[in-house]
Amino acid sequence: MQLHTLWFVILAVLWVGFFVLEGFDFGVGALHAVLGRDDTERRVAINTIGPWWDGNEVWLVVAGAGTFAAFPGWYATMFSALYLALLLVLAALMVRGVAFEFRGKSDDPRWRATWTWCMTLGGILIPLLIGVGLGDLLVGLPIDARHEFTGGFLDLLTPYGLWTGLTLLGLCLLHGATFLKLRTDGDLRARAGIAARPLGWAAIGLVVGFVVWTRIVNGHTQVPGPVEVLALIAVVFAALLAAGDRDGWAFTASAIAIAAVVGSLFIDLYPHVMVSSTSAAYDLTVANSAAGHYGLVVMSIVTAIFLPLVLLYQGWSFYVFRARVSAAGRPRSPGSAASPAAP
Repeated sequence: MQLHTLWFVILAVLWVGFFVLEGFDFGVGALHAVLGRDDTERRVAINTIGPWWDGNEVWLVVAGAGTFAAFPGWYATMFSALYLALLLVLAALMVRGVAFEFRGKSDDPRWRATWTWCMTLGGILIPLLIGVGLGDLLVGLPIDARHEFTGGFLDLLTPYGLWTGLTLLGLCLLHGATFLKLRTDGDLRARAGIAARPLGWAAIGLVVGFVVWTRIVNGHTQVPGPVEVLALIAVVFAALLAAGDRDGWAFTASAIAIAAVVGSLFIDLYPHVMVSSTSAAYDLTVANSAAGHYGLVVMSIVTAIFLPLVLLYQGWSFYVFRARVSAAGRPRSPGSAASPAAP
């Protein structure tokens, strides 16, 4: 495997990791104001993601930095084309992060309500906007012979991109509901289970539409590929399992569904990294937008050393904070540390 292909795979893995890990954070943030009937239950919902929400965002940062280092041509065109959309994502990320820290700084109901809705809107907008951007990479944007974006903001709102954004948002909401079922108890867990049923059926419809539309965009009429079939199977299992008491399996199935949808985007995109709707001759590929060989070698060595360490640390953190969070804001089982989120 050539190094530029290897780095395309690494970036795809980073995007998959971001949506799988940050997806339940987005889902919980978007749902906590609806499922939590009072401030205590909303605090419990926030505490379930307290140990991880900021660390999970690092996957997005590394994906952006990796694109800059491994594919500077892709980075330059993509960030120029999606500049305003990415600015909105950055603003939503900042507001969402501030909401986690500031929500518990005052007991004023209006203060808490303001930050609650900031967290809710952030959990909705971020996966939606990023999904639109990822869908645009595949369906194509107006790019000229110099690999410069020649369109405007409305050109980013492609129907396929919008559907991809809605699909990832729907999966994140289902992922968040299954995570709340896994990490809470009592009435909040019961409500999360009830919400997971319509969210599951909505996610099934969105994924089916995504798979069919992706086949059309790629000009394929044959049956879906293995990863797309996996996405369909996983989202169905997630919807069915979320209605019962198999919380761990439901969460696993929703994680697989998100991973398969994001992964299928990059599989269908390769060997391109960005499609030009102006002319196929202007497409950006892994070959014509990659960095030099020496830089890719150094990056590969660094990644081989540090990525396993990051995965081990994240796995350990999930093990440490594995207990359910009760209405008192503490893990239910004794001997486990409490989630450090703001009350």
